[in-house]
Amino acid sequence: MLITAVEPRRKGLSALFLDGEFAANIDTETLLRSGLRPGREIDDDQLHGLILESDNRRAGEKALYLLEHRNHSQKELADKISRITTREAAEAAARHMAELGLVNDGEYARDLAADLFRRKGYSASRVRRELLQKGIEEELVQQILEEKAPDPVEKIRELLDKKYGRLLGDEKGRRRSIAALQRLGYGWDDIRAAINQFENEDE
Repeated sequence: MLITAVEPRRKGLSALFLDGEFAANIDTETLLRSGLRPGREIDDDQLHGLILESDNRRAGEKALYLLEHRNHSQKELADKISRITTREAAEAAARHMAELGLVNDGEYARDLAADLFRRKGYSASRVRRELLQKGIEEELVQQILEEKAPDPVEKIRELLDKKYGRLLGDEKGRRRSIAALQRLGYGWDDIRAAINQFENEDE
């Protein structure tokens, strides 16, 4: 196949045309290093290798860019990278970041759980769901919840004191408060116990 044109594209990409037809978008740096340019011949194996090298380079750069802004779990990082590369390249880049120590699922999960308990007021079940969605392993999730989960009734009392208690004065407000606490993941038994404590203390 004859390389008939190379045209610049956005985000550091170049469009590669073979025999007059568009073939692939290739990372520009990868293309320059390959020495391939219009007028040169390229076979299927060379093209496949070029695309793989381009994907791997883009995946690595995207991983570093994402990690500059905040921590990620390995799965979350791979999911985001895969929006611009193959899944294989994305997972390889995420693994490489973990090998370099730039991604640590345990540290990430503990920080996230602490933030969700403290800032969001989530229950242990809601935090469990959030961590599992980020790709954290079940065993590690359970360990973190045992370390960090507050007593649910005490946490609901805290939320009532800060935000929801003032709504308990009428039936509509009471329903709104209960619904809000349920959305945070708390069960009815814990909510009822906390509300009873809150109202008895007020009396």
